[in-house]
Amino acid sequence: MPSVKDRDHPFIIAGGGIGGLAVALALANRGYASRVLEQAPEFKELGAGIQLGPNSWRALRVLGIDAAAKRLAVFPQSLVMMDAVTAEQAVAIPLGGFEQRFGAPYALIHRADLHNTLLEACKASPLVALETSQKVADFEDDGRTVRVVMDNGTVHETPAFIGADGLWSTIRAKLIGDGKPRVSGHVSYRAVMQPSNVPENLRRNDMVLWAGPKCHMVHYPLRGGELYNLVATFHSSRYEEGWNSFGEPAELHERFGGTCDVVREMLSKIESWRMWVLCDREPIKDWSRGRVTLLGDAAHPMLQYLAQGAGMAMEDAVVLAKCFDDSDSVEEAFAAYPQRRYLRTGRVQLSARLYGEFYHADGVRRELRNAFVKNASYEGLAWLYDKQPDI
Repeated sequence: MPSVKDRDHPFIIAGGGIGGLAVALALANRGYASRVLEQAPEFKELGAGIQLGPNSWRALRVLGIDAAAKRLAVFPQSLVMMDAVTAEQAVAIPLGGFEQRFGAPYALIHRADLHNTLLEACKASPLVALETSQKVADFEDDGRTVRVVMDNGTVHETPAFIGADGLWSTIRAKLIGDGKPRVSGHVSYRAVMQPSNVPENLRRNDMVLWAGPKCHMVHYPLRGGELYNLVATFHSSRYEEGWNSFGEPAELHERFGGTCDVVREMLSKIESWRMWVLCDREPIKDWSRGRVTLLGDAAHPMLQYLAQGAGMAMEDAVVLAKCFDDSDSVEEAFAAYPQRRYLRTGRVQLSARLYGEFYHADGVRRELRNAFVKNASYEGLAWLYDKQPDI
């Protein structure tokens, strides 16, 4: 489509997070120019550690930045589930043959490091313009172009508009109009620790999950063991929009009161927590309208329990860019893109909910869970990690 490969009329992407930068890079790799409009005063990713499965690494490979990301990642030896009540190990799944099986590794990385890798690649591309303090207030698609109105009154015109503006997407609100996200009733507290604060018996190169009654804790190393990521998730009625509110330690310790000494000792090491409320949405089949589409959490927000938010956003980016190879117009490419994605992203959305219940089982359910996972392997997630047709 040579008509839209025009540097004077770039695509506009709302949102400069992992998804927004990934789609800018994916489009640039195919010769399409874009402007990434970030509402914050700088391009910066909040949060701490994230997990990257083989599907994420395949997307990074297509984007051309997998080698740079690998230099910043930690590759754990095992995936471990512990019983947070009894302190007994439920299962440990060695990852020795993981990369050979799936063609890509399982890794742990600081979210800021992944974001910065994408950011540096975008900065190096002459086809990507990065702009901060740019908040989208409205947009209008007249069938030939999209007029994007900023909150300061400035109007930009673009042949294609991509909303990668996250869970509380302004673009989705107008495009789909399906109200606020679904509140799960779970919240997560996150922090990073110095290795010296981590009890010696927990300093291990593993991704460890402590599953408890209506709660769980995850910890793993970052940046070659220079930091440890700690996430504590529990049932709560608290609701605040955003990803960076301050957590209430008193509520945290109350909710983990029924867990073992090891878990409570680990949680006691942190004085200041950041909190976010876990929300998602029901899966939908289509998130494109004409010359406007959505990507990542704006299109299919999911709970964290499969560690796939970033992975699905990067897959979206790769697939969306590829849709232009087989299309004669922006509208055709945008119409094809969710049809290639919705069953996969919908499965992740619904599976993540089930995993949350699985991790937080209590009573007989907890005992059945522990018995079930004794023989677990990573083959259970082959549907997620196996190579996909479009990536």
